[in-house]
Amino acid sequence: MYSCQQVLVGKNPELIAILTFLCEQSHKLTNMGIYYARQLYFKSQKGIGKYDLEKVYKKNNHYKVLHSQAAQQILRTVAESFRSYYGLIKAYSEGKILERPRIPNYRKKGGIATVSYPKQALKLKSNKIRVPLGNTCKRWFGLDCFYIPMPSNLNFTSIKELRILPINKCFTQEFVYEKEVVVKPQLNQDNVLGIDHGVNNWLSCVSNVGTSAGYRWETPTPLVPLPGGDRGGLVQQTSINYQRKSTN
Repeated sequence: MYSCQQVLVGKNPELIAILTFLCEQSHKLTNMGIYYARQLYFKSQKGIGKYDLEKVYKKNNHYKVLHSQAAQQILRTVAESFRSYYGLIKAYSEGKILERPRIPNYRKKGGIATVSYPKQALKLKSNKIRVPLGNTCKRWFGLDCFYIPMPSNLNFTSIKELRILPINKCFTQEFVYEKEVVVKPQLNQDNVLGIDHGVNNWLSCVSNVGTSAGYRWETPTPLVPLPGGDRGGLVQQTSINYQRKSTN
């Protein structure tokens, strides 16, 4: 199972400038992909494949300033949106849906868009994640990467993707990670256990299926600290015999 965690980027002018530039390039590259796909469909009624846009724009500066895997993800997202549109058009022509779907439109001019990095593009160095930039960005600005803090509650090996999200004039780092599935035990809702906490007996337990058990303090074995400074051990008391409960 996959989950995600969002981290708001704080007041870091240098980092915010880099993220702004990247998201602007993502926006422009997205519109370029939409333009090509729309023109191809309008003029020849042909669709685009998953990798077609990468072949068309791999030498474009908007592509090359981004890391190759980030740029590929942007154009593949555009291709997926058009492939969904083709499927909806087919369903409309077959009468499976009533309203004619609209072809994907351009993003608004001057906007910014999401940038995504797969795990393969990221590296962990000194508890910080190294995020790479494109070769053209290095040639223009002398930067080949930037660093973001690694969340302390996540394991780097479990991270599958990093997304840079522009939200409400701020930037958010979204970490997509694999989460261990916890299997919930199958409980019988008809079974009930009553527990009474006492003074001499620590716990007295009685169930509705004919079983009972008790736990009391025993002073001879100095294992467990008791209220008032005494020390004792736990003993399991049942209707059959007394058994010492291990505290190891």
